[in-house]
Amino acid sequence: MVRRPVAWVAAIVLFVEAIGIALLNWFLGVVVDRQDMSLAGLDSDMMSVSSKVGGLVFGLYFALCGVAALLVAVRDRAPGLFGRILLFSAAVVHGLLGAFTVGLVGWGAFVFMMVALGLIVFTLLAFDRGAGPADAAPGEGAGGEDGSGGTNGDANGGTNGGTGGSPITAPPTPSAS
Repeated sequence: MVRRPVAWVAAIVLFVEAIGIALLNWFLGVVVDRQDMSLAGLDSDMMSVSSKVGGLVFGLYFALCGVAALLVAVRDRAPGLFGRILLFSAAVVHGLLGAFTVGLVGWGAFVFMMVALGLIVFTLLAFDRGAGPADAAPGEGAGGEDGSGGTNGDANGGTNGGTGGSPITAPPTPSAS
């Protein structure tokens, strides 16, 4: 299946973006510092420091998202709640950055952002929480290990495919009296 390699590629792309964003903002901070100019009365040293700190924070955020995608690829299962939130927020950020970069940078940057967005969304959707690992036995319910869809005949899952309701029964036959 292609879901593990896509998760690996998504992790690599997020790590490369983390380094790229951090270096770009660091470079912009150095440029502002060497210009020694003010923008609407703002202190140039403050702009330089804030650019560098913002780049490091944004780079660490992308690196953390890359770790979440890497864990998905290594474990071959869906991310936990924190990982899903991270990857979902990274998808939103890539959508917004793609919208901004098409006008500011050009179509090449837009295509890169959309490819990264596609990799993240595919990683989120391919590892559905109910599907479990790829090597799961075909007779297991769709609910996974949380007891909501097992085939053990309990009151929650039953043997009807894990829907959580009662098993389907035939309607009563009418009496002849």
